[in-house]
Amino acid sequence: MQTFSITDTGRMRTANQDYIFCQDKEIGSFPNLFIVADGMGGHNAGDTASRMCVEEVVSQIQKSTEITPIGIFEQAVAAANEKVYQTSNEDPAYFGMGTTIVAAMVLGKMVYIVNVGDSRLYVCKETLSQVTVDHSLVEEMVQSGKLQKEEMRTHPNKNIITRALGTNPEVKADCFEIEVEEGDVLLLCSDGLSNMLEDKTIESIIKQNEENMEKAAKQLVDEANAAGGKDNISVVLVRI
Repeated sequence: MQTFSITDTGRMRTANQDYIFCQDKEIGSFPNLFIVADGMGGHNAGDTASRMCVEEVVSQIQKSTEITPIGIFEQAVAAANEKVYQTSNEDPAYFGMGTTIVAAMVLGKMVYIVNVGDSRLYVCKETLSQVTVDHSLVEEMVQSGKLQKEEMRTHPNKNIITRALGTNPEVKADCFEIEVEEGDVLLLCSDGLSNMLEDKTIESIIKQNEENMEKAAKQLVDEANAAGGKDNISVVLVRI
């Protein structure tokens, strides 16, 4: 397994509200763990929400007594949601804060994934395909036939998410299981990447650098900044 992670403030923001985690060693009963969280709220609130979310998920996975990978993920996300929500209600400085999360674990040929919000997981095999489904207004418009998939990136309401961690007492996370083979690449990213670059551009960069995850990740960030860098950009790449 070859991994690399990077997060960048981008060109338009003064602070980075993304928070990432990338570990290819054992953590609790998981052999590895990869997370991207994109915080929202005021300047400090978004930073706090994403960091708190990731730290709590990692902590819960380390001590979880759940049996299945999906069960572990669901329990960890629920605990993180409760912690972020409680903090936002107890401290006025953090009121209304929340965060997206996308997390993955690779076990043999299987990848277990959990997500809330519009941070994404892609898998690059022969071609790049999006595994997670955005919890966003534009995704709902695509599902209802009011918008074409290709128009999501440039729609004025593309940043409106319909589900986030920490904004309600409970949250429903989506879970996925996919099969991978040697040479496949997983990409976890915040919308600072996916809103700036078309999927075909992301695919091309990964394919051109499929032996070098560090080079691929840095080029993805560079291209997102060159396209405008309107948001924080986070990339986690995992080559099976």
